[in-house]
Amino acid sequence: MWTGNGPRERRHAIVFDDQFREPPSMMVSISMWDMGPDTPARGDIMAENVTKRGFDLVFRTWSDTRVARIRADWTAIGAVVSDDDWDVE
Repeated sequence: MWTGNGPRERRHAIVFDDQFREPPSMMVSISMWDMGPDTPARGDIMAENVTKRGFDLVFRTWSDTRVARIRADWTAIGAVVSDDDWDVE
């Protein structure tokens, strides 16, 4: 993304350490970015394909924005599966 053209999206598959009971609510944010000074800083970050076991962290930019590097943080919010869970039928 540094040249200002070419692929304008990066995906990273995240696997949770523990499985959630239901797909969790996700919060993602940019914690650091290094962008070129000669073009506007444009970016979009999101969680896609959220499941009980993980999600895809996706960063996109567009036009001629130059991105040298970026760091993202995420938080998953929800109940996790526990050995103490039981089901009465």
